[in-house]
Amino acid sequence: MKQSLLSPTFHENDYPAEETDNLDVLLPGGGIPEKPTLNLIRELCRALSEERIAYCHWKSNNALDRSASGDNDLDLLVSRADAQGFGRILNRLDFKQAVAPIDRSVPGILDYYGYDKLADRMVHVHVHYQLIVGHDMNKNYHLPIETPYLDSVVQDDLFRVPAPEFELIVFVIRMVLKHLTWETILIRNGKLSFEERQELSYLLARSDLNQVNRILQKHLPYLGTDLFERCLQALKPNASLWTRISVGRELLKALKAQARRDRLQDIWLKLWRRVTWGIQRRVYKRVSKRRLANGGATIVIAGGDGAGKSTAIDGLYDWLSNDFEVSKLHMGKPMWSWTTKIVRAILGLGRMLGFYPFVSESSVLYASKPDTRLGLAYYSLLIRQLCRSRDRLLAYVRARRLAMNGGIVLCDRFPLSQINLMDGPIIRQLVDPKDTNWLVDYMIRLEEKNYQSFVWPELLIVLKLDPQVAVQRKTDEDGDYVRARSQLIWSFDWQQTPAYVIDASLRREDVLATLKSHIWSML
Repeated sequence: MKQSLLSPTFHENDYPAEETDNLDVLLPGGGIPEKPTLNLIRELCRALSEERIAYCHWKSNNALDRSASGDNDLDLLVSRADAQGFGRILNRLDFKQAVAPIDRSVPGILDYYGYDKLADRMVHVHVHYQLIVGHDMNKNYHLPIETPYLDSVVQDDLFRVPAPEFELIVFVIRMVLKHLTWETILIRNGKLSFEERQELSYLLARSDLNQVNRILQKHLPYLGTDLFERCLQALKPNASLWTRISVGRELLKALKAQARRDRLQDIWLKLWRRVTWGIQRRVYKRVSKRRLANGGATIVIAGGDGAGKSTAIDGLYDWLSNDFEVSKLHMGKPMWSWTTKIVRAILGLGRMLGFYPFVSESSVLYASKPDTRLGLAYYSLLIRQLCRSRDRLLAYVRARRLAMNGGIVLCDRFPLSQINLMDGPIIRQLVDPKDTNWLVDYMIRLEEKNYQSFVWPELLIVLKLDPQVAVQRKTDEDGDYVRARSQLIWSFDWQQTPAYVIDASLRREDVLATLKSHIWSML
């Protein structure tokens, strides 16, 4: 083993990690099971090597197996000179750039996501063009040592990794900034986690004393070996509270010229975000997620009853919502506006008082001999359809706003002018032309106007299913109603539209896999 640090008083065993904290599942022989390397990550590393991109996996290199399997993000430091070449490789491998919320974005750090189809796993590449470090709330300090850091790299089995001495120096600075300032201790974040203690012990065991000294003196003279040694002392589990706070203060002074914000602003921002982010997460149950840099998309899954639209939407939401801002929207049953709630309450009261019976649209559209006389029951039906068209328009406006700002909207059903019995203007079909009057004509025009704002979505995917199979699947609804609606989808010529058609009779797993592959290629 190499001499591990600046003085003989330091050893990796000074930073113990309790065995009871280790949550890894062990094999019967005592080892930790290895997960296979994702094919997409292997292709990325091969392309970076072939095109001689100056990069390295710059931190957490004690867990490279987790990075290779996609369990951890890929934290890559890339030379600015190779930024364009790196971007071309990511584009060729179908990675998508995503944007963090403004209060979480950091200059010089970008996010890309790729989809490994074989493993059905998302790969997050966290690209650093600058070494920006600090507390997770604000990342306030820049270490201008990217060039020597990259010059020290060696090829590991899969990734290029920096010299352990460089990684150790940066790690110690990161941990002091993250845990040993008075405000981080105040918010109960003053100790290293088990994984961080593991990583520190790993780096100590592989670092050479003389090389650490040379790096500090040459590239970080404002830090120096004495302060670095005190930083290590303060990271020990038994270090006193005063030692930790005083060392943290010393390091902040040494890095003052490398700060993105002044100290008071840094403290205020850290405490403010601690409160506001906590409220968002715990009270409003909101977690800030990234949005697509190239713009979002409205993704419509259309199909007849029994085609598996809801199942597909749920599967796509589970797949995308872990990383991106995603919203589900059932356009067939939009959320009621306050206007709709009031109107329908009045209509419901009229039915309760016996002024008229309830009449459904299906009883009129699919009845063999419907009674089309315009009584109160039919006016009630027409008003309900008018309210639904307005609610659909309001839902569509909200969906478009999210999509135009980089989010993803998954729509179950959608108003399509080609399918006139599903989710589109319907009042004209519910009444006999000879029974119309000025009020009915007004409602027809108003409903059709509400639907005029709808345009083709960015992605329209049709799940096509034989009507007879749909009737067998959808046993909780009237067979004639299911068959008629499914027949519209089945018999329509979708080649004249931008729709992507999928055979919904396939296994659900195969349908979902096809959906994921197509959607990712089009985003």
